[in-house]
Amino acid sequence: MMPGYDRLYGFSPDGRILQVDYAMVMVNNSPTAWGIQVEEGIVLAGLEKKIDTLQDRTFSQKLFQIDEHIATVVAGFNSDARLLVEYARNEAQVNRLLYDEPVDVEFLVRRLSNTVQSYTQHAGMRPFGISMLIGGVDMVGASLYQLDPTGIYFKYFASAIGVGREDILKYFRDNYSINKSLDEAITLGIRGSIEVLKDEVAPDRLRIGVIRTDEKKFRVLSYEETKEYFEKAK
Repeated sequence: MMPGYDRLYGFSPDGRILQVDYAMVMVNNSPTAWGIQVEEGIVLAGLEKKIDTLQDRTFSQKLFQIDEHIATVVAGFNSDARLLVEYARNEAQVNRLLYDEPVDVEFLVRRLSNTVQSYTQHAGMRPFGISMLIGGVDMVGASLYQLDPTGIYFKYFASAIGVGREDILKYFRDNYSINKSLDEAITLGIRGSIEVLKDEVAPDRLRIGVIRTDEKKFRVLSYEETKEYFEKAK
C-alpha cells in the first residue's frame, strides 16, 4: 500500500511533501520561460511547444495578461495556469472596484501564493503543477516575482523556469545589469535561451511581452518584432 505521505497526507520521513516534488519535476520538464526586470520595465517571454502548421501562432499558451499593468509567463501544466490566471484577474478587478486603483503587484502575488499553498496541505488535493513569473509596474515601479508549486514566492531581477533553468540563470548572472535598456533585456533573454537551448529556440516558438515603466501597459510583441530581436540576438 502506498504510504500516506505520498498521497499528500503529510511529510515524508525526510521532511518533504512528495507531491510538491513531483509538481516541480513537471515544471522543470516544461518549455522554458524567463523574465527580466530593468529600470525601463519588465520583459516576460516563453517558448511554446512546437506548433502544427495549421496552428495560429498568435495564440499563446505561455503568456497571459492579468491586468493592464501585470502579466505572467508560465511553465508546467497549462490548465492549472489558466485557473490561477482567472483567479488573479478576478482579484485585480475586485481591487479596482473596491479601491478605484490598480492592484499592487506584490499584493496580487501574495494572494496567489496563499491559494497555491493551500493545495499542499489537504488530503485529496494535488498541488498546482505550475510555476509562474509574474511581472508588473505599479506605484513603486517595476517588479518581477516567481511563484512555485510550494506556494513560496521570491522577488527577482531576472529568473527562468522550465527546461534549462539553471544554465539560463547562470548566463543571466554573468550578463545581467539593472541599467540595461528594455531592448537590451529582450536581447539578453533570447541570447541566453539560444546559448542553452540551441536550435530549440526559433521566432515562431517565442512569445514575448513587455511592460514599460513609463506606460504601465502590457503589450505582446508581434511575430515580426520577435523575429527582429531574434536575429539581433544571434
